[in-house]
Amino acid sequence: MKILITGGAGYKGIKLTRALLEAKHDVTVLDNFMYGFEPFLHLAEYPNLTVEKADVRNEIKNLHQYEVVYHLAGISGFPACAANPSSAILINVEATKQMVKNLAKDQILINASTTSFYGKSGVACDENTPVDPVSTYGLTKYDAEKIVSERENSISLRFATVFGPSPRIRMDLMVNDFTYKAMKEHVVVLFDSFAKRTFIHIDDAVNCYLFALNNYDKMKGQIFNAGGNNLNYSKLEIANLIKQKVDFNIIDSDIKDKDLRHFIVSFDKIEKLGFKPQKTIEQGIDELIRIFSFYEYYSHYKTI
Repeated sequence: MKILITGGAGYKGIKLTRALLEAKHDVTVLDNFMYGFEPFLHLAEYPNLTVEKADVRNEIKNLHQYEVVYHLAGISGFPACAANPSSAILINVEATKQMVKNLAKDQILINASTTSFYGKSGVACDENTPVDPVSTYGLTKYDAEKIVSERENSISLRFATVFGPSPRIRMDLMVNDFTYKAMKEHVVVLFDSFAKRTFIHIDDAVNCYLFALNNYDKMKGQIFNAGGNNLNYSKLEIANLIKQKVDFNIIDSDIKDKDLRHFIVSFDKIEKLGFKPQKTIEQGIDELIRIFSFYEYYSHYKTI
């Protein structure tokens, strides 16, 4: 199939691109490469890869030639959106609106959404639970999801918080961040340590994108929480899992988190179709420890 991935050089995008290339699809990646080309260069060996250096805010050239569009481009996470609220609206919402407007009716759109806008309900949330966005990120991603949902030939995947290594790793994600700070600074400060969130390994997130394409007829026109029922953890629980592998101090602060999200997510809907994450938090932590250990060694070696 001819597939376009917006944001294909990002944290999840690079791994999704590789998986689709290995499945022999013709893949075009549209990205502004704001983090450089280096993390992406290992994919140059694939002859079925095309790269478009472009901004998703501009009209996408030859959009109608693609059978499938994976829409991953956007400003992700609380800090980045809080620092750039105008850009978050333009990229997460307005660019999505323009792209959806230009898609043909029969083109498949698989949208990267988020569980973040369940907010601080503190209860188990399924796809019918009223949302409660507590940040610019949550608000803009929910607005984008509503736009996507106006199309019949679309799927929105509300991803749990992703963790694990990638060629373009994100350090602002909780498990990645806590593991790095435990190793580098030997201390992790927790704000609202009771707060529960839900998680998914990056490889399982990629498998979920593939699952959506392979089960499109069963999933089209719907929203799915994307994760696993066994991966709901509090911040303190995550820190204690890391502490089993790394010696560091946990400081449980009384200061409130500006990005308070506290919810448990139900993934029954997608599990009934056959999707279930395979990797645990502990496996992801082990992988991150190996990556960060190498990074520390290499950084030291370069300064000698």
